[in-house]
Amino acid sequence: MRPLPIIPANDEARMLNDEALMTKIRTRIDMRSRNSSFRIPSSFVIRASSLLATCVFFFAAAAEGQIQVDLKFTRMQYIAYEPVVATLAITNLAGRDIELHDTNGQSWLGFEVTGNDDQPTALLSTENAQPPLKIEAGQRVTRQIDLASLYPVHDFGAYHVRTHVYFADLAKFFYSSTRVFEVTDTRPLWQQTVGIPDGVAANGAVRTYSLLTNRFPDHTSLYVRVQDKDTGIVYATYSLGRTITFEQPQAEIDRANQLHVLHCAAPRAWSYSRIGLNGELLTHSSFMETKSRPRLVHAANGEVAVRGGVAEAPAQGSRSTAPKLSARPPGLPKDDH
Repeated sequence: MRPLPIIPANDEARMLNDEALMTKIRTRIDMRSRNSSFRIPSSFVIRASSLLATCVFFFAAAAEGQIQVDLKFTRMQYIAYEPVVATLAITNLAGRDIELHDTNGQSWLGFEVTGNDDQPTALLSTENAQPPLKIEAGQRVTRQIDLASLYPVHDFGAYHVRTHVYFADLAKFFYSSTRVFEVTDTRPLWQQTVGIPDGVAANGAVRTYSLLTNRFPDHTSLYVRVQDKDTGIVYATYSLGRTITFEQPQAEIDRANQLHVLHCAAPRAWSYSRIGLNGELLTHSSFMETKSRPRLVHAANGEVAVRGGVAEAPAQGSRSTAPKLSARPPGLPKDDH
């Protein structure tokens, strides 16, 4: 009995996709089993046919191309209303350049967020369309997205997040693994309510400044929150950087009702911040303790300044517009993760 022909490896995908070839192979197996003393069991023929069908499916799927989607969070625990920044990585494994874009009302990028009750969390606004994204073959691109600006994830508890990418060319969704983060809160260690001065937008309203701490496995961070308790609006919650817990932060309000905070970030190292009425980070700088320890003092005109120590970095420029809800102001320390 002559052996079956060997299919060359480089032609395997093409030939396996040919239904006629599958029929010929099954017929040849059947004829040889009848014309020889050695009969091939029918169960073997069924298994071989099943294997061939599986191979056809495998190679067809490989020919379509793939998109790999990965989702990460910098940490697992967040303070209520602070930015929850997700890092999204998309790898093009389609074997050609692709473009991800919205089509027929379907957004190319989306998130599935569920809370403690396993119910989907709705978007805060539907007007969050992402611009088209072109990815070259084999290229990996990353994007950072603040989920707290898209979804109401400020209630306490755990949230499960999965992202999906819609590839219009194949009319197919590609999904990331599900990630989990927790939202918690802590009692303020300092709090002060002030009015909005005349000549400032929303004059007559009030703002409440709060300082909070959040403990991580290897350090503690100091947070500031600015809110209107009457309306329930939280304008900003963000970290001012690491803090040494046995040194209480200093907090003062100036004549414009802006908040000044000076806290010990490391041995003999102090961090100074000035925060606006809508949560803007107006100034951030560092001081080193030398012969004298830095401290906040009120001038005769009602201004607040730092006295003592040596400034290590110049104050940063101001920010003229109020941040979005839960937006992290620029220029903040990045070592609080």
